[in-house]
Amino acid sequence: MTQPPPLESPAFFTHDLRIRLHDTDAAGVLFYGHLFRHAHDAYESFMEHIGFALPALIGLGPTPLLPLPIIQAQARYLRPLRHGEAVRIELRVTEVRDRSFALDYRFCDTQGRACATASTVHCLADAQMTLPAELRRALTARIADLDHHSSRVDKR
Repeated sequence: MTQPPPLESPAFFTHDLRIRLHDTDAAGVLFYGHLFRHAHDAYESFMEHIGFALPALIGLGPTPLLPLPIIQAQARYLRPLRHGEAVRIELRVTEVRDRSFALDYRFCDTQGRACATASTVHCLADAQMTLPAELRRALTARIADLDHHSSRVDKR
């Protein structure tokens, strides 16, 4: 498997994958809806990496500890991702508020070219809750890291 090139900045969280046959449509390219499945996989890995694994964060049973549904999602497809391709997802935190945070995803091929971008906004379902201070700090620290490495920040 050819590996995507290393990033120039450690500020981005990265998640690697390979496009599998079950990810593709009849033309052999990534089915558009599966982009969000892969973005969500990167999100889960990122949250675990910063110390907030989703199983513990959302809790088990009928009442989640911290319900954080996605309230907005969008994607832009720049070039086809084909069956068998290695892909690196670069995830960055773009905004942190009292009850929500936003993430951007950049899907790159092995040459480092952007093939797709996506963004999600995660918001507490309970209007009476705020994000725990530890989670806000962990997320905000990622923004600070990106500001320090501004040459790699996508200004879209």
